[in-house]
Amino acid sequence: MQVLWKKNPLLANEVADVLRPTTQWNHRTVKTLISRLVKKGALTYEKTDNRYLYRPIIEEKTCVHAETRSFMDRFYGGALKPMLAAFLEDQKLSKQEIEELKALLEKRKER
Repeated sequence: MQVLWKKNPLLANEVADVLRPTTQWNHRTVKTLISRLVKKGALTYEKTDNRYLYRPIIEEKTCVHAETRSFMDRFYGGALKPMLAAFLEDQKLSKQEIEELKALLEKRKER
């Protein structure tokens, strides 16, 4: 999805070429993944000649939100506080990052 959010439409082979350096997936694996994403309604395609050009239907922000919710539900029973606590215990944060997190919490508090 990241590849297609950055640039689309693309052929499955083009997606595979972009992914190869970081995943070592072959073209068949990428085509299977793309097929599943089409069936789930995340991607669409248009056929031109004998080629299929793929593009995302779902916006990146929507997908990230859904995946975050799914992760929280599976690992933390949907509770945000334990997830944040685990994250804060495991991560090394700079003073600037801590201040940015404080600002986000204050902004949320005002809503």
